[in-house]
Amino acid sequence: MLTIAARLLVVVLFVSPLVLVLAGSLRGLGLPPPDGLELLPSPLTTEGYRALPGEIALGTAFRNSALVVAMAVPLGVAIGSAAGFALTQLPPRWRRRGVAMVVVMLVIPLPMLWVARFVLYLRLGALDTLFPLVAPAFAASTPVAVLLAYRAFSRVPRELWEAARAEGASALRTWWQLGLPMVRATTTAVAALVFAVHWGAYLDALLYVQSSDTTTLPLAVATLRTLDPTDLPIGLAGAATLALPPLVLLLLAQRRLLSSVDVADER
Repeated sequence: MLTIAARLLVVVLFVSPLVLVLAGSLRGLGLPPPDGLELLPSPLTTEGYRALPGEIALGTAFRNSALVVAMAVPLGVAIGSAAGFALTQLPPRWRRRGVAMVVVMLVIPLPMLWVARFVLYLRLGALDTLFPLVAPAFAASTPVAVLLAYRAFSRVPRELWEAARAEGASALRTWWQLGLPMVRATTTAVAALVFAVHWGAYLDALLYVQSSDTTTLPLAVATLRTLDPTDLPIGLAGAATLALPPLVLLLLAQRRLLSSVDVADER
């Protein structure tokens, strides 16, 4: 019972903000903010959503964000998965060092990297393009992706890797043809994580995007904070629009996440 209650509490904590945002986006324009929580506005209206394209370049911003994730997700998943697999193939001593290095990368504050990245992109002539928003995928987008992949591959019996090597399979072939099919659930989770990282990358866009032609959806939605309080439903409609793709992706992926079991978990 305690476990079920704890899970329900986590669900409530994560879902409540989304419910409030959705409810607020369905309020009428020109009305003062509610005095308290309003889960069901009266009357319900989509005025905020209809007015949203008039406040921001919604089509351009959505297209740019979609292009970023379309390029970054396959790249980030492939590199994160390959890095996690490579760690499992190292001798135990070097494996521990490799995992420790990934953990160190995880705890490095991102602000320490901003200046160096800005100078790098400036010298490459890549500022005000989508490249800086895709570039983190060349490092697996987040160290968490590498750690998740490492955990999944490390639970696969080592005899399978040794058998593949005995058959003459290269490391790349072993990872692609043998390893990935065994950790599909984890790969799906990594893909969802990488998608969320790049889709919601507000600070990177703020630092490296300088024109309306390359603006992304998080950056465009952030500009709605300057609206009059009576136009709050427009800002909340923007926030709901930003949250919708990751939510849809999670709903589509949950079946695989819940029903797919890594080979190591079947033992």
